[in-house]
Amino acid sequence: MNIPMPQAKPLTQDNSKLQSEVIGLFKSGDLKWNTGGTIQEKKEGLNYIVQGLRKMQLWIEREYDAEKRKQLQLQYDARKEETCKRLEALEKYEKGEIVQETSGNGGSNQQQQKKQGEKDTKSELSNALSEAIVKDKPNVKWTDIAGLDAAKSALQEAVLLPIKFPDFFEGARTPWKGILMYGPPGTGKTYLAKACATEAEGTFFSVSSADLISKYVGESEKLIKTLFTMAREQKPSIIFIDEIDSMCGARGEGQNDASRRVITEFLVQMQGVGHDDKGVLVLGATNLPWALDTAIRRRFEKRIYIPLPDVQAREYMIQNSLKKTKTTLTKEQFEDLAVKTEGYSGSDISVLVRDAVYEPVRKLQSAKKFKQIPVNGQLKWTPVAENEDGTPKTFMELSQGDIAIPDVCYNDFLLALKKSKKSVSQDQLGEFERWTKEFGQEG
Repeated sequence: MNIPMPQAKPLTQDNSKLQSEVIGLFKSGDLKWNTGGTIQEKKEGLNYIVQGLRKMQLWIEREYDAEKRKQLQLQYDARKEETCKRLEALEKYEKGEIVQETSGNGGSNQQQQKKQGEKDTKSELSNALSEAIVKDKPNVKWTDIAGLDAAKSALQEAVLLPIKFPDFFEGARTPWKGILMYGPPGTGKTYLAKACATEAEGTFFSVSSADLISKYVGESEKLIKTLFTMAREQKPSIIFIDEIDSMCGARGEGQNDASRRVITEFLVQMQGVGHDDKGVLVLGATNLPWALDTAIRRRFEKRIYIPLPDVQAREYMIQNSLKKTKTTLTKEQFEDLAVKTEGYSGSDISVLVRDAVYEPVRKLQSAKKFKQIPVNGQLKWTPVAENEDGTPKTFMELSQGDIAIPDVCYNDFLLALKKSKKSVSQDQLGEFERWTKEFGQEG
């Protein structure tokens, strides 16, 4: 197995894809090497690492920043030296030069090696999940979320009160351990989770199927177990699992064993025998609550429906989105827009506002005439209609500092409304309402 030697040849290119591939190959190789129980599995791990070294060689050649290239070279050399040692150890095992003892102190040596291997594996899995910990607060407050009073109240009960007033939660009054938020796409489920991350004083883990599902047999279960172990060690903590239905779908005859094992591990970790879950909250979000396994559904003690925003919430969203943008809209016009957006989700309203605030820029692009107006003591050019008096000019003839962009007006929203469409159908809403009557509660 030949290890390539890098030759620095800087080219100005985007190396983000190469960087991602190198990290992925090293991560897979280290995990396979540390968890592999046979020589063949360890060889597979080394193959991943060697592929990563080849990709890293290309990364070094393409890196144009001299300082970063130097750091990469040092990392490459260290990784290469470590890989050479692993190759030598593997070759000795294959030749029989290293034989495990079976008598005397051999048993204790084997136990020590096993314990060290388990420790290394746990460390590798913990490092893999460390990126899931939200270290920088998203800066989303409860007041930024329109409506959803029941959902906010339930989350505050589960997240804030047990941390701030732990003495209140004794005896039968125990904190909630699992909350499921479900509803149509774009209604604010992930936004509520961001508010929890901002307001909570504990550790916040944000994971998805990409963090927990692996192609290697048994590795997904280990990752799930490690995640909950880390949460218990760093409690109070919140584990937010986005799109949980992708990992914990209903079990059936056609389901493969790997998916069954993942669901079983979730069940055991969430409410299994011998686990102290005090101080750990599992927060799930899904657009398909009926697709969840029934046992997983039971683990979520509160199941809160996050519906489409009502008229007051829609008005607040539009006003809040425009708070940093100059506009001529009146209160009556805001109320009218809230009525016209009936059936829109929070995401749909966000897209609508973005489209409307682009209208003044489109006016600049299409204008054939401009006139000068005073802005903060300076004369700047603003577009006018073709039937109005103005100087014939085009948008591209002016510099940025000479242009006064028109304020966003009511007509801009009317134009945007003609082009925008709802993303949630009435049939979908009917399914959510039926499931809520049977299993959930209104948010």
